[in-house]
Amino acid sequence: MTLPRPIRIETLLIGRAVDYTRPGSRSAIDKRPVAEAVQIGINGITGDEQGDLRVHGGPDKAIHHYPFDHYAAWQADLGARPLLAQPGAFGENFSTMGVTEADVCVGDRLRAGNVVLEVSQLRQPCWKLNDRFDTRDMARRVQHTGRTGWYYRVLEGGTLRAGDSLEWLERPWPQWSLARVLDVLYCNMLDRAALTDMLALPLTPSWRKLVEGRLARGEVESWAKRIDGPAAEA
Repeated sequence: MTLPRPIRIETLLIGRAVDYTRPGSRSAIDKRPVAEAVQIGINGITGDEQGDLRVHGGPDKAIHHYPFDHYAAWQADLGARPLLAQPGAFGENFSTMGVTEADVCVGDRLRAGNVVLEVSQLRQPCWKLNDRFDTRDMARRVQHTGRTGWYYRVLEGGTLRAGDSLEWLERPWPQWSLARVLDVLYCNMLDRAALTDMLALPLTPSWRKLVEGRLARGEVESWAKRIDGPAAEA
């Protein structure tokens, strides 16, 4: 797999955490475009927030990238919706055209402005997407289609703005596209050889725990609480 060509960050978005749809829940999924330059640190974009730091944000999920390439497919699936008329529907920080999960690999390193990023993991969709789209199984649809987007770690902080290019610097694991990871996570879920190979990747602690758990137990973890919401296990 060759390195992708540089792509433009078409829209840069941030959001503030507010009370969300269910009692006690908060979310910053409603992110809005910013035109000015922003500061990037180890935890992401200055001024960007997350509603639940137990499962969102932090160094391994500092910046969320979602391809605008997927929006047409969502419009075909769900019908025309105002939410899908512009970037930000999925709570993304970077919106681009030209690369998807099939083109990006775990551990890819990229430069944007004077910031250096590393692809850390796919997004694992949660129930907040169900409520945002008023579609009961939206998180499952995102997972099933593989149109999940991905996260970056920040290796070198700095500044960037909408219109800057994302340029690929290196690809240490060309055999591990995000599309292949999606296949292991959600299709061929107990492929022991693939799971064992994944342990050589720079996995986040939560993903390493997931992979080791499947290998140890020979079964797939429950997704109910994440994907259906707190009431799913009541």
